[in-house]
Amino acid sequence: AKMYASDIALEVTNDALQIHGGAGFMKGMEVERAYRDAKITTIYEGTNEIQRVVIASHILGKPPKSAGGSSSQPKKPAPITGVRKKVILRDGSPAEQVAALVEHLKKDGHDFTVGIPIDTPIAQAERVVSAGKGIGDKKNMKLIEDLAKAAGAAIGSSRPVAETLKYVPLNRYVGMSGQKFTGNLYIACGISGAVQHLKGIKDASTIVAINTNAGAPIFKNCDYGIVGDVNEILPLLTAALDTGEKQPAPPMVKMKRPRLPKPEPIGKRYVCGGCGYEYIPELGDPDGDIAPGTLFEKLPEDWVCPECAEPKDQFIEA
Repeated sequence: AKMYASDIALEVTNDALQIHGGAGFMKGMEVERAYRDAKITTIYEGTNEIQRVVIASHILGKPPKSAGGSSSQPKKPAPITGVRKKVILRDGSPAEQVAALVEHLKKDGHDFTVGIPIDTPIAQAERVVSAGKGIGDKKNMKLIEDLAKAAGAAIGSSRPVAETLKYVPLNRYVGMSGQKFTGNLYIACGISGAVQHLKGIKDASTIVAINTNAGAPIFKNCDYGIVGDVNEILPLLTAALDTGEKQPAPPMVKMKRPRLPKPEPIGKRYVCGGCGYEYIPELGDPDGDIAPGTLFEKLPEDWVCPECAEPKDQFIEA
């Protein structure tokens, strides 16, 4: 039978309590507190992660602050989905914004004369049109379905839309605890961009965001965005992408992310002695929560190569 760390801890402390106290249960002793803590950490199977943190902090104490203090690190956090284009289309009417978006997508290589069935599993889908709570009533799922057909895409959602609102089956929600989308085009409609959702789309080639809230995190993690009401934008986008009957899409060829302008060098580059990975200060290490603009010298001492996990001291100046 599979046992979690929390279950083992509970068994050990339970035995220790019986040995220590005989037939009685003694309050206030160290072993009783250990038993209580072990009981707390068995609330849910995922809490073995919490237990590791609790035990580690108790044994090691809080890590000392670096000599440079927190001011040595850039305050701007790395985008969860990595470095993106973040082109927010604001010029002109909604129709003109949609036309500009479609032009960008076609220029990037997205072919809307072909498509996939809307019920394609998320993990196998080349494109997904995803619904968030911002779409409002369930009747607005028709807007999502129409756009998915016009874009030749499958339907997805955020977790609350599937789990709480039940607009779509549970196997349709995208996120860290749900389905991971690694295809070429993700259109997020009325999705604000919770961390767990963004981690489920970080490997998408192109992310499009449509949301009324200009300050929503999704706009910091997308390639193209329109600040607008889904009730107005989605029908316009559907009409712009509708090419009639879609031809079946050929096997997916993973598209590279749109090229970003090469950043101006701000510091020396370092290469991993283990695998040859090059750390570029201008890009940082988004997957490791290292913000763009972080110099190699300012990386935490416990930072490791994102490709092969070699420690920082195994890097050499490029």
